[in-house]
Amino acid sequence: MSCQISRSDLLLSFRGSFNERHPVKDTKKFLMAAVMATGLALSACAPSAGTAAPAESGSTKAAEPVNVGIIYSKTGPLAAYGATYYEGLQAGIGHATGGTGAVNGAKINLTYVDDGGDPDKAVTAAKDLIGKGYKIIGGTVVSGIALKLAEQAAQNKVLYISGPAATDAIQGINKYTFRSGRQSLQDVATAGSFIDTKGKKVVVFAQDNAFGQGNVAAVKAVLGAKGATVEAVLVPDGQELTPFARQLIDAKPDMVFVAWAGATSGTMWQTLSQQGAFDAAPIVTGLGDAATFGAYGEATSKISFLNHYFPGAAGNEVEKKMIAAVEKAGKKADLFTPDGFVAGQMIVQAIKEGGSDADAMVKALEGFSFDGPKGKETVRASDHALIQDMYQVKLVQTGGSWAPELIKVVPGDTVAPPEKK
Repeated sequence: MSCQISRSDLLLSFRGSFNERHPVKDTKKFLMAAVMATGLALSACAPSAGTAAPAESGSTKAAEPVNVGIIYSKTGPLAAYGATYYEGLQAGIGHATGGTGAVNGAKINLTYVDDGGDPDKAVTAAKDLIGKGYKIIGGTVVSGIALKLAEQAAQNKVLYISGPAATDAIQGINKYTFRSGRQSLQDVATAGSFIDTKGKKVVVFAQDNAFGQGNVAAVKAVLGAKGATVEAVLVPDGQELTPFARQLIDAKPDMVFVAWAGATSGTMWQTLSQQGAFDAAPIVTGLGDAATFGAYGEATSKISFLNHYFPGAAGNEVEKKMIAAVEKAGKKADLFTPDGFVAGQMIVQAIKEGGSDADAMVKALEGFSFDGPKGKETVRASDHALIQDMYQVKLVQTGGSWAPELIKVVPGDTVAPPEKK
């Protein structure tokens, strides 16, 4: 029923019908009848107790969905890392929204794009998503890609939450860039918790890419600052490893820090073992994903492992929920599952407090402290470093296979990267 009618309209309409039946001089009767008729007509327009009043324009409209673009390695050399990040993100969004997939009534629409480990492909995907109005971009396990996406975030003023990419270069790179995983400086600081490196020679053995170069810089920044002499042996992609293993041994290190990622990890460790690198010096490295646990060969017991995460490392309720959600989806939690899970928590926080405004979302994340799968985690407001616990672990053989065992939790504040201002 349309109720766009006034009292004056009703009175004019009523006067015509009344005059047809009564003399106009009977003014008293007219006024009494008019008041009653007008009141009845207007009461018919009023909402009843069981009927909602017509809403103002737009007030009944559902909240607009929030589109989030995730650029990650579904294929390529780091696809296994991409898969665990993806699974963690699904679980994290579910956890942070209480299973609704929505924030403040707005549905979160996740669009996934495969970067294949290719920076150009990733940048093209980012530009396409941003061109379609996406205000939040997340993902990538590749350090070189993370740097490119951070540039896009700054240029277009959109929120970017990097994934497992460990490069330190995105720490404090711009106001719009954050991360949901750890960074190389935290790895190195954890490595330094094993032995006193003051006055010692530390050689970094790594891939010659953004990840490897970032680790060299981190070792110099952390262990070099503590009095160590730092050298590097960098291996270009696709090169025969033996000459580089010999170069490492010839450097006569007091400690070797290995920074290696991807499908060639097994071959690398086999080469180091065959060339006798484990007899040359203690070796510290980051424990990789479950697929690598058996890749260290006979030297496994000689390696000191720093660790970002392995299932069961933290043992808190959030971690248990993450593992359960991933297993419900038919998968298993692994090294970078927390990176995806935390990304989900950060995305929800940004939308909850910042809506669709990128600057407001940035403010919502700066200083954000929350219970994550690794315990209490905090986004440092000044440079967006993610402060989190790290772990010392060893691999033990059980039932013919290797499994991680926790040695020590290294508190996040003791391995926090130096602050950038």
